[in-house]
Amino acid sequence: MSYIHDAKLCLEPFLGEGGLKQGIFEEQLESCRQSIVRLKEDKDSGRLPFLSIPEQRDDLVVCQTIASSYRANCSDVVVLGTGGSSLGGRTLYGLASSAFGPINGGPHLHFIDNIDPHSFDILLKKLDISKTGLIVVSKSGSTAETVAQFMALLPAFQKAYGPEKLAERITVITEPRPNPLRKLARDLGLECLDQNPLIGGRFCILTIVGLLPAMIAGLDVAALRNGAAKVVEQAFNTEEMAKVPAAVGASVATGLLRQRNIRQTVIMPYEDRLANLGLWYNQLWAESLGKEGKGTTPIRALGTVDQHSQLQLYLDGPQDKMFTVIYHDTKGQGLPVDSVLPKGEDSLSYLRGRTLGDLLTISAEATTQTLARNGRPVRKFLLEKIDEETLGALTMHFMLETVISADLLGVNPYDQPAVEQGKMLARRLLKEL
Repeated sequence: MSYIHDAKLCLEPFLGEGGLKQGIFEEQLESCRQSIVRLKEDKDSGRLPFLSIPEQRDDLVVCQTIASSYRANCSDVVVLGTGGSSLGGRTLYGLASSAFGPINGGPHLHFIDNIDPHSFDILLKKLDISKTGLIVVSKSGSTAETVAQFMALLPAFQKAYGPEKLAERITVITEPRPNPLRKLARDLGLECLDQNPLIGGRFCILTIVGLLPAMIAGLDVAALRNGAAKVVEQAFNTEEMAKVPAAVGASVATGLLRQRNIRQTVIMPYEDRLANLGLWYNQLWAESLGKEGKGTTPIRALGTVDQHSQLQLYLDGPQDKMFTVIYHDTKGQGLPVDSVLPKGEDSLSYLRGRTLGDLLTISAEATTQTLARNGRPVRKFLLEKIDEETLGALTMHFMLETVISADLLGVNPYDQPAVEQGKMLARRLLKEL
């Protein structure tokens, strides 16, 4: 496995008061056994293809051709979508981008998931559309925001490319069934890739929805899937539940809710490349579990930034949260920080001989220990390294952990009935406008 999941500081024997009682943890853990049996049956039967997609490769062939074209001919690629149609690709793109632009060559990707008219005005002013590609993602093909985004930008692309070359710069991803987006793509002669209708948006990060942008960014998508496949294989072939990280995580989260009314869960990676993982995780956890008065609220944080903005609340505020700290060992890496320290400057002597990587890793470890010393349940993911295989493994871990938690809570992780109410009301109000 490319990561170590250590949750002992969530348990009473290690954390003390504030931790989950060992007996309740073991009860929850044993309940995971049947959850995993059902998940394996659903994978084998094809009912849950998000679990088998890591083993596939055929669907990537056509994507590679499209990605190569975009990389060779575009300075920018705009990805339209919202929710799971955007957050997965954005999370993977974190491996290939920085605040200073792409790091693997190729175009700059822009994930546009809102419909703020100001943002679209700026987008059209800043981009050279004649060098820009467009990917439109909507599972249903009728997502109002995504269809509106597409129709708002389409005239600019039609003007730049004309009807003959439009298909070279616009790709649509949607379900293989009649829907408005598919009809529009067909009428315009655009390439339309099939999104598996049995994989919901928040579980599609390792499908072409997430992997086409990843390919354009120059990532190794086979390694992403390999990492995820290893997590699935380990979970389904391990008899002892205490050795299945996703089962341990689900048991801790649901057990703390049951015993200590812990209703918030903070995810805090210490790597800029994983900053968007929290955005994706927030949707996965909240939309899957928040039903029938159940579930816990996910909160996104980023180390070391939020040590200076949120940690005061976490340490000295209500004891209603569990914490997930994610990092890898960067000690000895990065620029040295003491090259110009004046001699005899004792107040900064702790930095002498240190690197940026030393400070980053020590900060993650210190935060973990400080949370625990204050009775806050905290687990950590220690990553072997930050690469495609690790990120694939990490995302599959959280998907498994989420669906197992849903089983323990007795809710359906694959629907979102409350969200549909707002969509229907928005359509009615638009008609009345």
